[in-house]
Amino acid sequence: MIETADKLLELAQSVIDTEVHALTAMRQRIGPEFQKACTLIQTCKGRVVVIGIGKSGHIGRKIAATFASTGTPAFFVHPAEANHGDMGMITQQDIVMAISNSGETPEILSLLSLILRQKIPLISLCGRHPSTLSSASTIVLDTSIDKEACPLGLAPTASTTCTLVMGDALAIALLHAKGFTANDFAKFHPGGALGRRLLLRVDDLMHIGDKLPLTYSGSTLQTTLLEMTRKRFGMTGIINTDRHLIGVYTDGDLRRTLEQGANLNSCIDSLMTRNCRIIEPGLFAVEALRIMEEHKITSLFITNKHHHPIGIIHMHDLLENGVV
Repeated sequence: MIETADKLLELAQSVIDTEVHALTAMRQRIGPEFQKACTLIQTCKGRVVVIGIGKSGHIGRKIAATFASTGTPAFFVHPAEANHGDMGMITQQDIVMAISNSGETPEILSLLSLILRQKIPLISLCGRHPSTLSSASTIVLDTSIDKEACPLGLAPTASTTCTLVMGDALAIALLHAKGFTANDFAKFHPGGALGRRLLLRVDDLMHIGDKLPLTYSGSTLQTTLLEMTRKRFGMTGIINTDRHLIGVYTDGDLRRTLEQGANLNSCIDSLMTRNCRIIEPGLFAVEALRIMEEHKITSLFITNKHHHPIGIIHMHDLLENGVV
């Protein structure tokens, strides 16, 4: 039977409502066990080994990947493979994180004796309490739900969403606890658009030398406009005789100048914007983007420790290099 468009929307909204309700209920249960799990993982000398099968396995792979990319060494092991030799990948320095909604997944239960015998800490993300898995665990994170979003109550939906979010909550809490920075993040994401966004520095993109739009203090508005036109950055820096950057003059300043009735022979010092935004060399290009967006500007001078302009970067440079 083909459902009507309205019915399809109603079903979609119902799924979302069910999963939001499940997440809200789980949020209210977050407490000491979550804190204990974070502390245990923080003090782990090895890695977090995530295990799960079926849909829980897919979620487990994502959790392990998120941990690994945010500074918590982790990898996924399929429990069936662990039963046939891959258990040797797990050491006593590690922590096992087992995912099972029922807490009775046979492939996981068959590993419990090995895990307990080696005294490996076991964190379970479990939806049923008590269960065999939760009873054997060092720490239990409750991912239980009232019902699945599937109208048949069979397809893992709300349960897998809760498990995934619990994993994300752990990863981000640990990220903050470790003081994990954008620089650290960049080390684990060197390729693709994300790598470009995180690894590029302003030095890699800035225009230097004769390309810099610069006008000396005391120049006329006419001289300043000619420099702006030649260099095409929509702005020019104003420097003194020591080549210190003392201000900028932009397209926006030009509109205000015209409104004030200034003429082409007016001294630029009375028209420029002082205390302009700058950035230091060596900083990430994404920081230049943040400053531009925050202050609604399109160009930014890079200055050295003597406040001499050594480069300029434009929003177009960020766009062309995938930073935006």
